[in-house]
Amino acid sequence: MKHLHLLRHAKSSWDDPDLPDSERPLNKRGRRAAKTMARHMRDEGVAPQLVLCSPALRTRQTLERIEPALGKRLVQVEPSLYGAGVGVLLEHVRAVPETIDSVLVIGHNPGLQDLAVGLARPGPATQELAAKFPTAALATLAFRGRWADLDAGGAELVGYVRPRDLER
Repeated sequence: MKHLHLLRHAKSSWDDPDLPDSERPLNKRGRRAAKTMARHMRDEGVAPQLVLCSPALRTRQTLERIEPALGKRLVQVEPSLYGAGVGVLLEHVRAVPETIDSVLVIGHNPGLQDLAVGLARPGPATQELAAKFPTAALATLAFRGRWADLDAGGAELVGYVRPRDLER
């Protein structure tokens, strides 16, 4: 069984309007949410062998905050993941070596949400995900087969967690 974890970056700051979008840091709420998600990932045993991360500052800062919970992993910062749509995201996922069973992608909406909804089989959790994929939310998909063959409706959404679900 292969697992694809899709994590939207935590909430970023808009305090400095002169900063380029790619250089916006996490705000206080984002830092807290990333820490909450790190605790959840550790508690649930989320253990990706490979992390693919957008180069944006907010995605890298999200990774920094969750990485201790993941342990030492192969991390690739991929420039083409910045603002990537479904096609580019799926291209990266399909290129994952078959020796890897679990991947975490840290990126941006709407691409991550569209990818998760497109890959997941229909169901109540998929409808909830389609309605909203907030910052620092984590969607986990599971499937049998090869990364290269992953396609629309080819995975089951086995987890969908938002920081607010864990702060209650």
